[in-house]
Amino acid sequence: MLLRMYTMFCDKNNYKYEIIDKQKGDTAGIKSVTLKIDGNYPYGYFKSEIGVHRLVRISPFNAAGKRQTSFASVSVIPVIDDTIKIDIKDEDLKIDVYRSSGCGGQGVNTTDSAVRVTHIPTGIVVTCQNERSQIQNKATAINLLKSKLFQIEEAKKQKELKDLKGEILNIDFGSQIRNYTLEPYSLIKDVRTNYETSNVDKVLNGDIIEFMNAYLRIKR
Repeated sequence: MLLRMYTMFCDKNNYKYEIIDKQKGDTAGIKSVTLKIDGNYPYGYFKSEIGVHRLVRISPFNAAGKRQTSFASVSVIPVIDDTIKIDIKDEDLKIDVYRSSGCGGQGVNTTDSAVRVTHIPTGIVVTCQNERSQIQNKATAINLLKSKLFQIEEAKKQKELKDLKGEILNIDFGSQIRNYTLEPYSLIKDVRTNYETSNVDKVLNGDIIEFMNAYLRIKR
């Protein structure tokens, strides 16, 4: 129902969407689905949907026709460039050359010269003395430095991604951000903004812009 609601919202508001992944439920429905949405400020609007959605209805999958409650968790993240480019400036490097034998002094242009590279902005120090020449040792040390800087940038991106996802609450009673009540009465209410409407058909057919706007107003 949420998938249908979001795709209908996209159709009505000139957003393009693509189903990247879709897993069927064990007995019925959908276990999980991933949508990629393109358009004007999609993350800005859809971040209002992050959290747990609670539905109360007479389930068509219940043979006894009883009212049931179900939950679905929605996570929204922006598409970010996962290619991390490591740009090392010459002025950010301090390069020391020494004899790998430990004799000290400048071992320039010798077959056993080791290289120590210090990345001044981060204080990272890497050394190499295994190669046969200073040039090879320097190249290896620079590559090692790039790997260490890559790890730092990867950690930053993971933190950024976690911050963008926001807090994912447990799927349980009391954790929901929005209630969709279809039985015994009709009401959809967002518990964060208190915005509500009894026109459930309109909302489930994709008209959720007022819920989005109400959320954005409290986040200003």
